Amino acid sequence: MSESRKLAVVGCGHVGAVTAACFADLGHTVVGIDVDEARVMSLNNRVLPFIEPGLQELFERHSVTGKLRFTTSYEDALDGAEFVFLCVNTPATPTGAGDLRYVRKAVSQIAEVVSRSKARPVIVNRSTSPIGTEETIDAILSRSFATAEKKPAIAANPEFTREGSAVHDFFHPERIVVGADRLEDAQRVAALYEGVTAPRVLTDLRTAELIKYVSNAFLATKVSFINEIARLCERLGVDVDTVAHAAA
Repeated sequence: MSESRKLAVVGCGHVGAVTAACFADLGHTVVGIDVDEARVMSLNNRVLPFIEPGLQELFERHSVTGKLRFTTSYEDALDGAEFVFLCVNTPATPTGAGDLRYVRKAVSQIAEVVSRSKARPVIVNRSTSPIGTEETIDAILSRSFATAEKKPAIAANPEFTREGSAVHDFFHPERIVVGADRLEDAQRVAALYEGVTAPRVLTDLRTAELIKYVSNAFLATKVSFINEIARLCERLGVDVDTVAHAAA
């Protein structure tokens, strides 16, 4: 069990809800933030808007213990938070680029609240974002903080969970990737996963962001490849499952 920390998770869709519940299960106190009042009410009542094996049980367990709750108030959620995870939506634009409007809005609200307090939580981007998003986050923070020393640290912690097995993937990842400008910040974020057995990849911010994109591209390549092999097997009268298992 990892040492208990207070976390805030911004954005309580699929990624955010799973992230919040799983970190609560690791022993942390987690407050989720979402602008959708109806969603916050449902989550606090343990009514999930989607089906994810194992997630309902985590909500039932940790809502009762007080380790997991949700709010629309940044002031409430960030009070005492040591880490703030960005799990907001980053939809594709018509040109295919990542739309960062929700990231910008979330970071602006975080900066507004944190600038009025002595706390300096680590802002951890978990959203799928274009390479260089940390520079966008840093630029927004610079408007609210006079010097670099006063700004919150920024980290990237890309997620590799799949819908339908997200809880299992969180606790049984192939690797945990954390990027930050300072090694100590990356180590602090990685320490939140104590109890999860997986290799730690601690690197810089841009590398962590690129790892996510390369992983997604590699997965798409593998899916396309096996689909082509399946078509070939069908023409040849060969069992594709046997071929795929033997070739893996």
